[in-house]
Amino acid sequence: MPAGRPGPAAQSPRRPPPLLPLLLLCVLGAPRPGSGALPPEKPFNISCWSKNMKDLTCRWTPGAHGETFLHTNYSLKYKLRWYGQDNTCEEYHTVGPHSCHIPKDLALFTPYEIWVEATNRLGSARSDVLTLDILDVVTTDPPPDVHVSRVGGLEDQLSVRWVSPPALKDFLFQAKYQIRYRVEDSVDWKVVDDVSNQTSCRLAGLKPGTVYFVQVRCNPFGIYGSKKAGIWSEWSHPTAASTPRSERPGPGGGACEPRGGEPSSGPVRRELKQFLGWLKKHAYCSNLSFRLYDQWRAWMQKSHKTRNQHRTRGSCPRADAARREVLPDKL
Repeated sequence: MPAGRPGPAAQSPRRPPPLLPLLLLCVLGAPRPGSGALPPEKPFNISCWSKNMKDLTCRWTPGAHGETFLHTNYSLKYKLRWYGQDNTCEEYHTVGPHSCHIPKDLALFTPYEIWVEATNRLGSARSDVLTLDILDVVTTDPPPDVHVSRVGGLEDQLSVRWVSPPALKDFLFQAKYQIRYRVEDSVDWKVVDDVSNQTSCRLAGLKPGTVYFVQVRCNPFGIYGSKKAGIWSEWSHPTAASTPRSERPGPGGGACEPRGGEPSSGPVRRELKQFLGWLKKHAYCSNLSFRLYDQWRAWMQKSHKTRNQHRTRGSCPRADAARREVLPDKL
């Protein structure tokens, strides 16, 4: 062997592969201590509804820590309760970031099991299972063709009419309706709950000469005998109408008082007003007739016009006219 050339045992060892790429991969791929990265917690608060029994939409709430520092994937799974294979929902973010829509191929008259799985790089979690029947979670579109109009010259009433949701016309179900209304310059709504299954209602006790916005919503319950309470639809688009202006004299206008010796009609009129107020309250959006109340209101407005004309001429009605005003001729 030539001098100066090292032998096989004296050759330098082979260099190891560079560690920098491996270190970078480990550092960037693993969560840093103290970064807050955690495995996902199980989702909760799953709620689902079906629009007209043709689909199913569900949404849920992520775990308490959400997706802190780590992207988390959510999968909504469902299957028939007693048989069938697991299915995965495919249309996500339809009504928010944590939601999914199942558009078709759903069975009726049999319960489903529904749950959500959350997965990130550190692990996975599964929600509790929600069991439901499609018939128990049906909702619908808001009632269409909402019309609001005056009731003749009655200054404190508006008539509201609407159409039952057409998508449910072929199904056996009951319906509950709610109305809410507010004055034009207010954000506070007043809700009328006792509309039952009618498609019309009369709002009474309103302010004269005022613009009101009215909305209606529907709750289709009892579909094919379901015992569940049902789910309310969204509110219809606001519909505006105004009540007639009052022709009564304002405060300080001065009403004619009965002359000396004439019996005052105040107590009798107050009793009549209380009775008709009771009638109005209990006939509110019900099947009771408003005919008596309508006649009384029309008569009252006519009598106020008559008194205003007498005031303009500087005289007051006689006692017999005052006594006739206590009760209308015909109710």
